[in-house]
Amino acid sequence: MNLLALIGVTCLAVLHLASAVLVAWRYRSGPSRQGSIGPHALPVVTLLRPARGLDAFDLETLETSFHLDWPDYEIIFCLATPDDPARPALEGMMARYPTRRAQLLIGDDRPTGNPKLNNMAKGWAAAQGTHVVMADANLLLPPDYLHRLFAVWGDDCALVSSPAYGSRPAGLWGAVECAFLNGFQGRWQLAADSLGMGYAQGKTLMVRKDWLDALGGLTVLGRNLAEDVAFTKLVRAQGARVRLTRRMFQQPVGRRSARAVWDRQLRWSRVRRDGFAGLFALEILQGALPPALLLLIFAPPIWLLPFLLLWFGAEWMLARQAGWPHGPRDIGAMILRDLMLPLLWLATFARRGFEWRGNAMGVQGDAARARG
Repeated sequence: MNLLALIGVTCLAVLHLASAVLVAWRYRSGPSRQGSIGPHALPVVTLLRPARGLDAFDLETLETSFHLDWPDYEIIFCLATPDDPARPALEGMMARYPTRRAQLLIGDDRPTGNPKLNNMAKGWAAAQGTHVVMADANLLLPPDYLHRLFAVWGDDCALVSSPAYGSRPAGLWGAVECAFLNGFQGRWQLAADSLGMGYAQGKTLMVRKDWLDALGGLTVLGRNLAEDVAFTKLVRAQGARVRLTRRMFQQPVGRRSARAVWDRQLRWSRVRRDGFAGLFALEILQGALPPALLLLIFAPPIWLLPFLLLWFGAEWMLARQAGWPHGPRDIGAMILRDLMLPLLWLATFARRGFEWRGNAMGVQGDAARARG
């Protein structure tokens, strides 16, 4: 076998296995509830949840906002328009939990070109907590959600975040969506955090309100295609750290179409290219396809099957330990995802912006982005 090809295959395999081991280590024990804040000094928290419409699991995920094990927190739901289909459901939830401090704010101010930030701006202005937690509407919040966020808070930390892991897939393409969320995005983000290189993920963002207000508030997060990219850069520019929770929180996926999976992954691929171009350039080497092609070209064919068993076996073992989907269909989804990765990487360069829920998102203040 060609020596350079052997070195390439070995390096890619070692990185893949190392990332799986780092994440598996995080899942060896239960999620911690102890952080740098003592039990008698738990701060008041604002839980900020922007919504738009109602997807398949949103009634369930949004209602988990009312069941958090935290002594003092307020809930602020945000909608852009009064005729949003989520409005009756949210008003019904608040009526069922009258002892919870919860409010629904409606308005469509557009201080940035990011519609999600614009939806949350009114909630940010109204927040009374010392810490604000922004959680996407499709995220299931466990009762110890806030405890798990504060468990990784530290003196050098300005932002706590977490990717989401995909659960409850229906059909092959739902499983592919989970394979992207779990074994690709989540695995690499948790592995990077284990090495002290945390990257924010917009599913969960917790920050001290006074800290971000001193830097300009939510509007400063509109400088990139996505608020999590801007948040990561802002925190690092201040000499602070982004930390991720030890484990990811659950996002029910359900049924997906091939087109929906492709569009979503292409959108986030363009976000990564815009935000971290150097790292994105290396993504062409991710997945099993590049090392498998090297083996096919430069090695005896008998090597390929053991390599693939090792590669996907490591991901399967991680998924099993972490409680992610890991049945036969999910293994097939992992393979299909890795076949898609190079195509997504190439398609990312066709253009830089994208459409998100009817909004044109451009780069760094483009006119289309300014229209929201």
